[in-house]
Amino acid sequence: QSHLVESGGGSVQSGGSLRLSCAASGLDYRTYCMGWFRQAPGREREEVAIIDLDGPSTYADFVKGRFTASRDNAKSTMYLQMNSLEPEDTAMYYCAAKWGRCIAAIAFSYWGPGTQVTVSS
Repeated sequence: QSHLVESGGGSVQSGGSLRLSCAASGLDYRTYCMGWFRQAPGREREEVAIIDLDGPSTYADFVKGRFTASRDNAKSTMYLQMNSLEPEDTAMYYCAAKWGRCIAAIAFSYWGPGTQVTVSS
């Protein structure tokens, strides 16, 4: 059975940093496109960053230059380094996985339970 588990969330002040991790188990990690998503109360879930099998990442415009996604295939773990955090970044952050390249037109099929990020002004 495949599992994704996020960690590293917490509460920080505006301008602060956090590093999220997503540990995967039960899947051939190297063959999965990975993604970070977030959902704030009353808002739809939005894509934050996706990272392809061999590392190239794409980012939502609202995090470009502030967030960096990376993956360690040997550890089946993905990371999201978040700098210059703003109150608008407050949300539940989720990691997700889908088989194959990120460009493939299929939905993310595995999701973690999420980790809360709260940024105060």
